[in-house]
Amino acid sequence: MTARHILAGVGLLALAIPALAAGGGMRTAAHREGLNLNSFVQQGPVAAHVVLRSGNDPRLIVAFPAGNSGVGLWFAHLPQGAEWSLPVAPSPVSTVDAKGRALHGVRFSATIRARRLDVKQAVLSSVRVLRDYQGLGTAPAEVLTKARVQGNQLDWVRDRLDGAAGYRLTVTVQRGIVKGGHIEAGSDGTIALGVTALTGEVPLTPYRQADLLTRAAASDPGARTALNFLSYHEKLMAGSWRFNTYFGRDTLMSVRLLMPALQPQAVETGLRSVLVRLSPDGNVAHEEDIGEFAILDHMKAGEGKSSAPVYNYNMIDSPFLLAPVASAWMLDDPRGRARAGQFLAQQIDGTTLGAALMRNIRFVAGEAAAFGAAPRWNNLIALKPGMDAGEWRDSNQGLGGGRYPYDVNAVLVPAALDAADALARAGLLKPYMRAEDAALMADLRRTATVWRANAPALFLQSVDATEARKAITAYAAKMGVPAAPALAAAGNAPTRYHAIALDADGKPVPIVNSDEGFALLFAQPDARQLDIAAETIERPFPAGLMTGAGMLVANPVFAAAAQQGRFGPDAYHGTVIWSWHQALAAAGLARQLERRDLPADTCRRLLSARDALWRGIEATRAVQSSELWSWRYADGGYRVMAFGAGAGDADESNAAQLWSTVFLALKRPAPGAPSCR
Repeated sequence: MTARHILAGVGLLALAIPALAAGGGMRTAAHREGLNLNSFVQQGPVAAHVVLRSGNDPRLIVAFPAGNSGVGLWFAHLPQGAEWSLPVAPSPVSTVDAKGRALHGVRFSATIRARRLDVKQAVLSSVRVLRDYQGLGTAPAEVLTKARVQGNQLDWVRDRLDGAAGYRLTVTVQRGIVKGGHIEAGSDGTIALGVTALTGEVPLTPYRQADLLTRAAASDPGARTALNFLSYHEKLMAGSWRFNTYFGRDTLMSVRLLMPALQPQAVETGLRSVLVRLSPDGNVAHEEDIGEFAILDHMKAGEGKSSAPVYNYNMIDSPFLLAPVASAWMLDDPRGRARAGQFLAQQIDGTTLGAALMRNIRFVAGEAAAFGAAPRWNNLIALKPGMDAGEWRDSNQGLGGGRYPYDVNAVLVPAALDAADALARAGLLKPYMRAEDAALMADLRRTATVWRANAPALFLQSVDATEARKAITAYAAKMGVPAAPALAAAGNAPTRYHAIALDADGKPVPIVNSDEGFALLFAQPDARQLDIAAETIERPFPAGLMTGAGMLVANPVFAAAAQQGRFGPDAYHGTVIWSWHQALAAAGLARQLERRDLPADTCRRLLSARDALWRGIEATRAVQSSELWSWRYADGGYRVMAFGAGAGDADESNAAQLWSTVFLALKRPAPGAPSCR
């Protein structure tokens, strides 16, 4: 099993305004995003996300943050699409299994207008297993169980593989009738189901909103609902329904962008959750396998039915995010600066958080050393052998076959070195340094300078004006969007941008991309680099990234036709809009506009890019808490489309995504707001 580590003892509408449940907590009315109808419950020991999927392949899923567990029921393909309704928000329920062990979950009623539903498969297990069944149509035989049918009730129940309290899904046909393996509608052509979904996994401890956000946070009820559902004292969840557990990169980027609006204990929950999951050599864990998915991991490895968490360290960007985010809290934020020493001195399983942070800094310095000594492309940080992904664009085609990502090498590595140096100079690391660390720490600043001076230039592209205009015209026609605004923005000068990555031969992968946002937030680019970033963000697609549906994360206008096909609006990291990348660019532009060392023309370009970006953000407020969305061009304008609603879409979007809540800490600048001018 690659990069496998076990660490013991570690322990398309805005979301509806939550209805406060008796005794606190929340229950949200159903809201529709594309084909999915979503509702969230968080009360006492219950946290659950109900997802009813309409269309030709109906499905119901209930996902629980507890143990990243869930239950799902898939129905056979329908010749005509059918739509679910959920008239009343689900209610929390707690009970016990046949052995007296606690089960927690939800109960709700749902209707669907369909003459017949054939039960295809029920899956009760880890959400990771449900995700695999959704994508691949298969699940481990060990976790599958048959329904017990009594009259109009179907009941699936099973223990966890290690014998611990497991899962239960009970479906009662309230309108219609069960016949064999299918459900027939009532006389009105609808089927009504009463559903109870339960998990035996240990509940987490949710944050109260007063303990989570400061008064500076925006009042956006949808973002607050999403953040509340994903925030627990043990850790922050990446997204629901598909990622109800820890993800290192998601935690760090969300904490960094939300920092001005988060209470100190919430910031430190995020940082602590990363530090306690570091590998022995200081790498940041990307994802954790917990609950039954951890058991499946151990069984495959011949280690029995242990439920000890298993951590994945395959990503190459996460280790370079920890020091910059820690520095932003413990040096730049007065609240964090006052608490830094106490925070780093905390002990978890006999190791201080400061010692863990120092371990990560040794890892970062070691990874950066080769390029620092000889700044050649083949000394850059590459994806791990056998991996097609290794940073936030973690789909197989996200980097277009690239091996050396721009964001990691041009921005995050030097940012991590700079942050480590700043933490050391502030004296925060001294109690945790070993004698042999002195030389390493003394070389951080020099190594960072080498990376900053040499890495970005390896990705810089310049396309001749004539060739650029030809490519823009052709790709606009291919995508069915107008070319005139893009051509006007491109003008008669060369088009400059940073390639998304270098391939295995050191050649740039020619995809215009939104990763300029990392440079804006974490670096101090010179005026030339800032001009490129501003133009990339502001220029209308396909000259740049801006559309009426928001800022795209990728634009293959200068790529070959085959590559263009892999970066369409149906690709997870294609010509689509990710909410958090708009926030990243907005926060980065605000940071650069605080500078006083920039030429007037650069200031003007940054301001213009900021205004264009915020117009796109304001136009898509309704989907802001979603993971991502797509678009179509019709009737003279861009139209937002829920990602996952199209038959060709590679995946589906989460209704609640941690790093899509970061606009709680971002506000559109008022007209005449101070700028670098």
